[in-house]
Amino acid sequence: MNTSDSPTTSYPDWFNASLNTPCEAGETSVDGCKINYVAWGEKGKPGLVLLHGSNAHLEWWRAIAPMLCDQFRVVAMDSSGSGMSGWRDNYTGDLFAREVMAVAQAAGLGDKPYVAGHSFGGFATLEAGHLYGSELGGIILVDFAVQPDHLRDEFVAMRAERLKAPQRPTRVYPDRGAALERFRLVPAQQCKHAFLIDYIAQQSIREVEGGWTWKFDPAMFRNLSMDDESTLSQTEKLLNLKCNAAIIMAAESMDYTAEAATYTRELCEGVIPMFDVPGTFHHLMFDEPIAVAMALKATLLAWNCHR
Repeated sequence: MNTSDSPTTSYPDWFNASLNTPCEAGETSVDGCKINYVAWGEKGKPGLVLLHGSNAHLEWWRAIAPMLCDQFRVVAMDSSGSGMSGWRDNYTGDLFAREVMAVAQAAGLGDKPYVAGHSFGGFATLEAGHLYGSELGGIILVDFAVQPDHLRDEFVAMRAERLKAPQRPTRVYPDRGAALERFRLVPAQQCKHAFLIDYIAQQSIREVEGGWTWKFDPAMFRNLSMDDESTLSQTEKLLNLKCNAAIIMAAESMDYTAEAATYTRELCEGVIPMFDVPGTFHHLMFDEPIAVAMALKATLLAWNCHR
């Protein structure tokens, strides 16, 4: 299966190999919402679910997932509100976690699959670990920092203020080229492999009446219920997991405050492995995809040896 709109000969050999690695498209349903996924590798191997960040989609993992399927059954999924999955009236951490478990079952990942999530996907991954830890082999948070309570409160207050503003409609561009020209990573960053950004842009738009627009639900964050006073904090969830955990950070990430990053490191010291991938920014899979793939593989193999 090759989902690129450009000739693969324009890509380096390692990315051509990823694009041309056999995979299976599939879908399942959670509370009436279609959840789209792609799977690589043989059933019977240890399972791994890969989650993307906000306003992203499963193609964020296209370069990396095939590098893992020699030893794992790997699934990259579109969470609801993203990619080719359906949209909801309301989104919750519990729903995202249930989507993970449903995809793992539908794709035949077997007992105790692993879950790795990037950025906002780290939030969903932590929720899955918190709610279903005894059914998982472990979780990996990829450039995701746990916020201390006061920063979390500030975020909640800021979000409440933003929700008071009227929702802006999703912009529709007159043609495909105009939409591709406007594609940007958020947060903005340098990227060593520009062809990966071009590829991702091609997979991020859809044709609608009047032109082209983005695949994500623009109302998702307005309709998202995150932690409230009745739930455990992210700190408590991370420290009380009933499965393995690790954190892989981008060394030059600008997605979190220095305070949040320091807090997470202090929280994990001596308890949860946490390490950086040098020379990477927040979207580290576009900076050093091979290094990120090997960091994931080494962590998972170490855990798998002790199952």
